[in-house]
Amino acid sequence: MVRYILRRLIAMPFLVLGVVTLAFLLTTVTKGDPLAAILSDRQMNDPEAVAAAKARWGLDRSLPERYAIYVGNLLTGDMGTSFITRRPVAQDILYRLPATMELVTAAMVVGTTMGITLGALSAYYRNSFIDHLARFFALFGSSVPVFWLGLALLYVFSVKWGVLPGPGRVDARLQLPPSVTGVLTIDALLAGDLKVFIDAVWHLILPAFVLGWAVAGTISRLVRANMLEVLGREFILTARAKGASEFRVVVRHALRNTLVPTLTVIGYSFAYLLTGAILTETIFSWPGMGSYAVDAARGLDFPAIIGVTIVGGVVFLVTNLITDIAYVIANPRVRLG
Repeated sequence: MVRYILRRLIAMPFLVLGVVTLAFLLTTVTKGDPLAAILSDRQMNDPEAVAAAKARWGLDRSLPERYAIYVGNLLTGDMGTSFITRRPVAQDILYRLPATMELVTAAMVVGTTMGITLGALSAYYRNSFIDHLARFFALFGSSVPVFWLGLALLYVFSVKWGVLPGPGRVDARLQLPPSVTGVLTIDALLAGDLKVFIDAVWHLILPAFVLGWAVAGTISRLVRANMLEVLGREFILTARAKGASEFRVVVRHALRNTLVPTLTVIGYSFAYLLTGAILTETIFSWPGMGSYAVDAARGLDFPAIIGVTIVGGVVFLVTNLITDIAYVIANPRVRLG
């Protein structure tokens, strides 16, 4: 295990360098002009202003020079300066990443809990009404577009019934606690502000459910398929023959063996949602990485685009490593190569 982790950690910087190189090259082949995000229309017609802007942002240098400078700065933690916000990209990402982490973590808790529960019930009550209902619920969540589901739930629960708050992380009238971790719910607890904590949790319910429902559909189908196979194995029959309760047979023996291959899907889903929650963050006005990536793409903010890509690549690599380790812990028979 230790050797495997060390090998993965040693290879990780080279993989990140590959992600950086690919993202950097892709930004250079776009047809858009990054100066349009820096200068006004009037300044674009001024040759001196254009030359000064190119010199200021290093756009007058050759491609190999810009790449070498960017990688050198990246080694010191400098991801460049955003064309739009005029702030360091690393600072923008550190400000927005906790909000996305909070949303994605809540969505994974919701999606994993629903998916495992629905999959187990569907497999145990195979071909019954419960099975059909659980499969329909999972299929509906996976098939319906996120933007439609988010808008529909917002209209029903926030506008029509008024039982849940609208977009945003917290009520604008509340005073936010001091930022320690950037995760609003944790910062509210650290400050002892239960009012902000409860309000933040209520604002988190709808977007977390929208994201988690899609994940629940994938997990549910996988759990059902694996559990149907496990329930027919000999060790399940042996456990029942020894007088084990049905709950122990299903949860302790069948479901536990089913969760091993599910870990891979859970890990991939977490990494995907962390950089792919663009529509959900836009609909619910969530100030996270998704909305930041959209703004960067619209404004041809190349430093921000590369920064988001790097963070996404690192998240995928770290998540895959943690998933592999969890896989071995859950099933000691698996050997890491």
